[in-house]
Amino acid sequence: MSKQRFTSIWDAIEDTQEVAENMKLRSVLMTALKQHITRVKMSQADAAKLFGVTQPRVSDLMRGKINVFGLDALVNMATAAGLHIEMRVLEPA
Repeated sequence: MSKQRFTSIWDAIEDTQEVAENMKLRSVLMTALKQHITRVKMSQADAAKLFGVTQPRVSDLMRGKINVFGLDALVNMATAAGLHIEMRVLEPA
């Protein structure tokens, strides 16, 4: 058995590079949102109101249910929270 090295857990577990990249972006946004909610000591109900979603949706976010969130929804929630999002696109090595 050969040992493979991956730059991300998503590269190791996803079938395609496209899906892995999407999951990487979603995980970064979810982590930032969870940290923001915790840092400002916001209740899930208050976060839901701010984000324009339901409280169970915020619960899914806090529990890390990444498969129920699309990139657009996470960007919208981060923007509603007042977070600034930056993205870098790099050429292949």
